[in-house]
Amino acid sequence: MEGVHPVRRALTAAIAALTVTTAGTLVAGTPGHAALPGWGRPVLPTAAPQPGGPGLGDSYFPDYGNGGYDVEHYDVRLRYDPQTDLLTGTTTILARATQDLSRFNLDFLLDVDSVRVNGWPATAGREGVHELVVTPRRAVTAGQQLTVVVRYSGVPSETLVGGYTGWTRTDDGAMAVNEPESAWWWFPSNDHPTDKATYDISVSVPTGVEVISNGVQPRPPVAEAGNRTRWSWRTTSPTATYLAFLAIGQYDIVSDTAPNGQPVVNAYSTTLGELGPAARASIERTAEIVEWASGIFGPYPFEAQGGVAGPVDGIGFALETQTRSVYGPGFWRRGANTYVVVHENAHQWFGDSVSVGDWSDIWLNEGFASYAEWLWSEEQGEGTAQELFDFTYASYPADDEFWQVPPGEPGPNRIFDGAVYDRGAMALHQLRLAVGDDAFFAILPAWTAEHRHGNASIEQFQALAERISGLDLDDLLDAWLFTPGRPGVPTTARTSTPPTEPTSWAKLRASHQLLTR
Repeated sequence: MEGVHPVRRALTAAIAALTVTTAGTLVAGTPGHAALPGWGRPVLPTAAPQPGGPGLGDSYFPDYGNGGYDVEHYDVRLRYDPQTDLLTGTTTILARATQDLSRFNLDFLLDVDSVRVNGWPATAGREGVHELVVTPRRAVTAGQQLTVVVRYSGVPSETLVGGYTGWTRTDDGAMAVNEPESAWWWFPSNDHPTDKATYDISVSVPTGVEVISNGVQPRPPVAEAGNRTRWSWRTTSPTATYLAFLAIGQYDIVSDTAPNGQPVVNAYSTTLGELGPAARASIERTAEIVEWASGIFGPYPFEAQGGVAGPVDGIGFALETQTRSVYGPGFWRRGANTYVVVHENAHQWFGDSVSVGDWSDIWLNEGFASYAEWLWSEEQGEGTAQELFDFTYASYPADDEFWQVPPGEPGPNRIFDGAVYDRGAMALHQLRLAVGDDAFFAILPAWTAEHRHGNASIEQFQALAERISGLDLDDLLDAWLFTPGRPGVPTTARTSTPPTEPTSWAKLRASHQLLTR
């Protein structure tokens, strides 16, 4: 993520503490089969279908996601009214059952009008805080294709979890942008990074209001009755639910083509005022930054590029929403800022294409995106990665609380702690020094290629790094990722005088103050 909503830390803590309750009245089983007549020996009873799990067992957020099925595609069709914040919608989910199901769950918060499974009306009930329990009228068998249609409505900004909402209402519209969850407030889903899917997202709004989302526009905006316009977006690459987004309001949209031939769509809130030029001077360099990053991390993994500069009353952070990152206005207050653009676009490889299999592996997202900023600093002649390591290391005294948060196991309430970003980047630099540049810059594209559009863990990264480098990295990674306290560095790596502040340091600090909480 790049940063956290002002309420993100409290909301994450509240959700992490929740437990899922059991609603046994919704379980629908089928009896075992009796022996067939005319056969000399009985047929053993077949196990009755079971409920899909209400979570996927994530070590930090065990009730995120759901078991028993795998989503292939979401068709999200919405109608939104900025004046009232009323959202109505129909989401069609194409999925495949991974077990015989008596019922299954979706993660969702708004009021549900109806649910159908493979064309038949289904029963829907609530469990816990964000669990919608669906009981099909007909049995679901393992391997069966599922078409789940959910009709719903509600006011997302007034739909709260632990007193907070993941939907940001603005003067001219709204933003559905957040991490580790945001889908609950606008479409029902299997909300965990391990169940990626493709998307069609269309939104009807009053004419004159713009809607930006992921991917490309399969068709231009279409006029509808009642002085309304429907905007449509499509992403054909596997996408985690928290990386789908909406930005609704007054935007200037700039379209172009990247050097690799892909469409580039950038959008700028008309409320930015004097911040607008700095936002454009930063985000308009996205295609250049993607081209540079592709030379280090491997081919860009998605079908489109771009960025969205949100309104002055929108989000206070930035997020690597897939194909088109979203930025809060604070990043432009000191002028142009390519470092946050580098950070968010590095996430297109590290976090979006190669996603965590468990939220405890967040270092694979944030440490890598932060180190990408150090590499960009080298590219721009504003301070080498070694200079940034030295200055960062010296900036935190040994007794600073910063060193008590291990990036490889920060805990559910500190997944966006500054140590995950800065100590995470330092860990990568120490890896680079240990294995040498040839191996290090072979590891990065090998990692993104091996797990493209998938999920991976820190243990898998270590195994790859050891395979390529031929070194045992246990001690190094344990010290930098998993052990509280300030790791030592070789005496030869330290100087007798305080290191000189790199030119890029102030820019990086300003960005990270918004990226972390």
